[in-house]
Amino acid sequence: RETTHEQSYSSSLCFLLRTEHTQWMSELKPNSGASGLSNGPPRAADVKRTQELVREQKATELFLKAVDEEQNGAVYEAIKYYRRAMQLVPDIEFKINYNRPADTDRENDVDGEIEDLLAYFQQQLTLEGSPPKICTPVLETNQMHISALPPEVLMYIFRWVVSTDLDMRALEQLSLVSRGFYICARDPEIWRSACLRVWGRNCTKLVPFTSWRQMFLERPRVRFDGVYISKTSYIRQGEESLDGFYRAWHQVEYYRYLRFFPDGQVMMLTTPEEPLTIVPRLRSRNTRMDSVLLGHYRLSQETDNQTKVFVVVCKRKEEKAAEIPRNRFCRRNPAPEAEHSFHVGLQLSSGGRQRFSKLAWIHHSCHITYRPTGETVVSAFDLDKMYTPFFFARVKSYTAFSERPL
Repeated sequence: RETTHEQSYSSSLCFLLRTEHTQWMSELKPNSGASGLSNGPPRAADVKRTQELVREQKATELFLKAVDEEQNGAVYEAIKYYRRAMQLVPDIEFKINYNRPADTDRENDVDGEIEDLLAYFQQQLTLEGSPPKICTPVLETNQMHISALPPEVLMYIFRWVVSTDLDMRALEQLSLVSRGFYICARDPEIWRSACLRVWGRNCTKLVPFTSWRQMFLERPRVRFDGVYISKTSYIRQGEESLDGFYRAWHQVEYYRYLRFFPDGQVMMLTTPEEPLTIVPRLRSRNTRMDSVLLGHYRLSQETDNQTKVFVVVCKRKEEKAAEIPRNRFCRRNPAPEAEHSFHVGLQLSSGGRQRFSKLAWIHHSCHITYRPTGETVVSAFDLDKMYTPFFFARVKSYTAFSERPL
């Protein structure tokens, strides 16, 4: 009995070894067929890819949940979900798809186009009652609500919001208040007045744009709600020491500032002071800085579809008191009076996410006009690496106050 048991055990062991050897040989073959590939262990790259997809899906769910919590006012809960999503995928903000599926409960689906949304709001206000109300007060009040104002007065308030500084960003934010405010903020006359203030007689026709708002947003122009800044830095060799042992090297940094106004005026300043100090002082054109150059600018769109900005600036004119000669026998030949003006040519383009935020140098010259003779001498500067491009920086304080309505 023991001999029979040992024989059966050895035969079973041989069978198992033979089976494992056959399977191992089939896996070693290069073309083992689909069955061999499916039964074998998964590759490390596939496992890693699957883990990344699962991690990204989980981070997307957490991020969208954080967005919902933030919209509902639960900022603390939103921060926790944001943090968990960023721990899983650090750049989940740029990978996520914000397009949510539309609600099935809505009978009338609103398209994303502005024209359709505007028509939809106008239709809804017309169906609610006659005359249509701009908005409806949430709480009862004894004072007059803004919805009771006539449309003419409300449009005048909107023109004050835009102001002569053309703060169209504030107008867009005002359109988010209600459907009535959205309709008023899309008034063609407001956007037409803004276009006329920027381009003047050069915008009498809408073609190829479909609306005045589209023209203002897409047609190249300089921006007025901030300042264009150019930073230049270079290394200069210093003088040799007295003992001739070493020679110093100096790193020089300075800034150029350009501030445009809607009425065609411009301010230009070159200074080593940083933007934190200079930018607040450029809010008004009546600044007291003596080194500021004042002038005017114009936009020019060439045949090559490139928009260029031409600037002419000069120093502020100051009246000098007549000098009384101290000695009547002392005769001096005064230097001829001359006026200096600087002509600058810049090419406007978009840089990064901001539109019309970059100005590249294409021309720079100095014009000296002698008053007695009227002769003008022009000196052109070579554009080298010292002429770095200007980049736009938005300044909120420039549009914080309105002086006059649009």
